[in-house]
Amino acid sequence: MQHAKCSPKHSLRPVLAGLVSLASLSACATQPVAQDVYDPNEAANREVHAFNKAIDTALVRPVSGVFAGDGTPGPIGRGIANVAGNLAEPGRVVNSLLQLNIGDAAQSTLRFAFNSTFGLAGILDPSTALGVEERDTDFGETLHVWGAGEGAYVELPLLGPSTERDVVGRVVDYVINPTRILLDPPESYVGTAAGLASTVGERGRFSGTVDSILYDSADSYAQARLLYLQNRRFDLGQTASDDSFEDPYAE
Repeated sequence: MQHAKCSPKHSLRPVLAGLVSLASLSACATQPVAQDVYDPNEAANREVHAFNKAIDTALVRPVSGVFAGDGTPGPIGRGIANVAGNLAEPGRVVNSLLQLNIGDAAQSTLRFAFNSTFGLAGILDPSTALGVEERDTDFGETLHVWGAGEGAYVELPLLGPSTERDVVGRVVDYVINPTRILLDPPESYVGTAAGLASTVGERGRFSGTVDSILYDSADSYAQARLLYLQNRRFDLGQTASDDSFEDPYAE
């Protein structure tokens, strides 16, 4: 069964992606807050959160305003986001196959082939216009399908909120991504660079929401932790849907 997703469009998380992902997490705030939070390393995680917040204040927040200062991505921003998403499709194919989800694997393969050809190497996204929607997944979800528990909550330097299971998923996604394996440098770095630029652009697009979490919360660490766990569990189908749920990345 497909579940509405509140995560950003791209499964490959470049540097600073966790900061931008907070924009999508806030859309789940109307969902019931997760009660079972396992955070045995909270003291260390809070130190990392303070570091990430300082980086956002000094670098990410100002730079993101250049990409989407008015909250609207321009043609260049949309093109970069499309390229990043297109280069993530082969990884989605691999994970869909590992989950025995043949339908999603076929759809991601079709999107990659069509957008790479008729979308000018992924700059455009004609697949979505034709109704062939993106089926986002990652190795963290694959581990969930295989029965692995989420483990302890972790806040990663620069990458932001995660869990032990999703940390493993990030590493494996990087290792098994076909575009990284099949392309030689510097072409193999294009996906990471495009993903980073797209992430910074999204930080600008959802600046108000991210700022409310990072700078207007009484305890930004606790709120980010709860919203991340709630969003991730919803994303994996572990919490019930709600009519008030909205995906801020939906077109």
